[in-house]
Amino acid sequence: MDIFQVIRDRRSIRKYKDIPVEREKIEQILDAARLAPSWKNMQCWRFLVLTEADMRTKVLEAIPDDNPGKKAIAMAPVVVVVCGNPDESDIENGIDYFIADVAIAFEHFCLAAHALGLGTCWMGWYDEGRIKQTLCIPDNIRIVGITPLGYPDQEPKPRPRKQLSEIAYFNQWPQ
Repeated sequence: MDIFQVIRDRRSIRKYKDIPVEREKIEQILDAARLAPSWKNMQCWRFLVLTEADMRTKVLEAIPDDNPGKKAIAMAPVVVVVCGNPDESDIENGIDYFIADVAIAFEHFCLAAHALGLGTCWMGWYDEGRIKQTLCIPDNIRIVGITPLGYPDQEPKPRPRKQLSEIAYFNQWPQ
């Protein structure tokens, strides 16, 4: 699968088959995330991979019941808590770059998973304090997102996207 097809075809998956994900595939996906660019090559990202049911349940308990991704976390064989260490990045022009660094690595993760036939769903609605406490994540580490990981049990249709002319400008901002 070429990179443009991976980008074009990736979807947020919220239904998973009851099939374990091979450790080799998880490590291959994590390696793709590891190769992401970052602020001064500080590589502030961290990935907590939860394969044990009781550990995944701890995350599930910190997600609001009305979050549509909660069912995905409940059924996925793997849950990944994607974190960043702000001390391994910096702030420039008022922007906390650890978030950008982690987001780039997270997207590498999601694209690599799709390329291997696996699904993900980037989630940002959760109780960070509760997850950090129950999973013993240090206070200085921030959770940037969570994703289920597994073999998709659905094929969502593409979501609408803005036209290129609405988001990209050449040489000057439109008046």
